[in-house]
Amino acid sequence: MESSSARTDVIDLAEAPAVADAPSHPSIEVRHSPVHGYGVFAKEDLPAGSFLAFYEGRRYTAKQMSRRDFDDRVTYLFGLSDGTTIDGAEGGNLTRHLNHACLPNCEGVEETEARRRKGGRQRLTVRIVTTRDVAKGEELFLDYALTIDETADRETYRCYCGVAVCRGDMVGV
Repeated sequence: MESSSARTDVIDLAEAPAVADAPSHPSIEVRHSPVHGYGVFAKEDLPAGSFLAFYEGRRYTAKQMSRRDFDDRVTYLFGLSDGTTIDGAEGGNLTRHLNHACLPNCEGVEETEARRRKGGRQRLTVRIVTTRDVAKGEELFLDYALTIDETADRETYRCYCGVAVCRGDMVGV
């Protein structure tokens, strides 16, 4: 049995507004990360291919996103292949705290919802799954593979993952 002092890095959701609305999850938890701010960690050993959760949040069309101004603040945006973006800061869950690593152990997998929405449309969802076995207590990562404007400075998007094959930034190759 773990002692309570061994768990001091687990965030008390009542004291952390940034994660207070994140429901508990049987396999993952949000804690302070040595890489950046908060991170998501495995509460148990997870085999490769484990489904963790859907990436959730408010959805924006490409046109709506072009009108948004984020002022270089922390964002929880996940762009989809159909041009929509999910903003995990608005109605998201704990998956929004997945940090970037150049050698990730998770990936976001797009799927089309089985049910049709109003007007007969279906929308894309993002399933977060492990890409390899993950040990209990290990931080979970995605490769953000950011798309940036060609005039943007890659230095603005520095990576701090620390892996041997680190690209130095979170921009996609």
